Amino acid sequence: MNPFYSFDERLTRLAAEAESQAAEAFAAMDEVCAYNEAKVLHAFSECRVSESHFVGSTGYGYGDRGREVLDEVYAKVFGAEDALVRHNFVSGTHALTVALFGVLRMGDVMVSLTGAPYDTMEEVIGIRGEGNGSLRDFGVTYRQVDLLADGTPDYEAIKQQAVGAKIVYIQRSRGYSLRESFSVETIGKMIRAAKEANPDVIAVVDNCYGEFVEKTEPTAVGADLIVGSLIKNPGGGIAKTGGYIAGRHDLVELCSYRLTCVGMGKEVGCTLGESRGMFLGLYFAPSVVCSAVKTSIFALSLFSKLGYEVYPSFDAHRTDIIAAIALGDRERLVAFCQGIQKGSPVDSFVAPEPWDMPGYESEVIMAAGAFTLGASIELSADAPLREPYAVWLQGGLTYNTGKLGILLAAQEMASRGVLDPK
Repeated sequence: MNPFYSFDERLTRLAAEAESQAAEAFAAMDEVCAYNEAKVLHAFSECRVSESHFVGSTGYGYGDRGREVLDEVYAKVFGAEDALVRHNFVSGTHALTVALFGVLRMGDVMVSLTGAPYDTMEEVIGIRGEGNGSLRDFGVTYRQVDLLADGTPDYEAIKQQAVGAKIVYIQRSRGYSLRESFSVETIGKMIRAAKEANPDVIAVVDNCYGEFVEKTEPTAVGADLIVGSLIKNPGGGIAKTGGYIAGRHDLVELCSYRLTCVGMGKEVGCTLGESRGMFLGLYFAPSVVCSAVKTSIFALSLFSKLGYEVYPSFDAHRTDIIAAIALGDRERLVAFCQGIQKGSPVDSFVAPEPWDMPGYESEVIMAAGAFTLGASIELSADAPLREPYAVWLQGGLTYNTGKLGILLAAQEMASRGVLDPK
């Protein structure tokens, strides 16, 4: 295939078949990418972005026009009234925490419409741990609507549980589960069901991993707030840190009071020279997301040919960048992740091992040789060491390097004699 890497003849043949099989799915993503690139470019023009907006501020950050215009651009791109985009959101979980604590008050009820949330949200909500400052400790009641056996939303239960709730919470991506990620269309159906029963309920969507995979975002179908991380899709592999909250102006303002302090909100917060990277990352984001999804499609096609269960299928309609491959045992899982690491531009010589990572219930292995630590828009793979020993794969700044990373993962499994399912 190239003079730099050697792969088993069988892998080379299957890779060519997988790529050919994925041609139609690739074309569909190219069309989405072109639409979203035009949308982003138009927002930059409409908001009159200039070089002066890249200049950083210090101290209180009063009058930082770059910060203010970046909020405007995000709001326009996401079809929202307002946005809060800051480099000092340390993760997507942090941005979600700010959103939930910003809106919820003692005695309020929060209902998850998509079953159990991502592992790192469990302690934030109070599902796990106590006395640590969780929402439960502050008097917020949590309920959840489990998905039906086929992984689809339970709309009747959503209507019942939405009554009396302050927030309904939707996780767009699959997290550490094998369910399908939810399309914007399906998210809209969940929101409509909840608001039919309770017109005043606030719909909050964890939008992580989903931005720019479709032509529209959940704000177009009734979401009051959407939340995400800049070291995932919207940072385009360029933003070094940060997150965003976008949606209704009044709710974004409440969130800004939680991030800084009541009465100051969005008016303070220096940018320390990070604005240019956040602008540039957003500009590149649709193209980078397209590469990440193509990498995912290739992996799904290849590993299905090898006999593994993959989620979703390679030709499924995509609504996030995540793919899951059920590898079946610990040895294959570790080999896959160590192979992904070998295909990384940074720390390719490191062999990741499972460890007790903060915020996770089980041991976790993470392959992430990235320019930005933990950036899952860059090719990465991670998994909890528990049944069904599935790996969750995401990212790929460019398709060709992403494809090589997938092949190196498969080659590592082949070299250890564990490539074929038992």
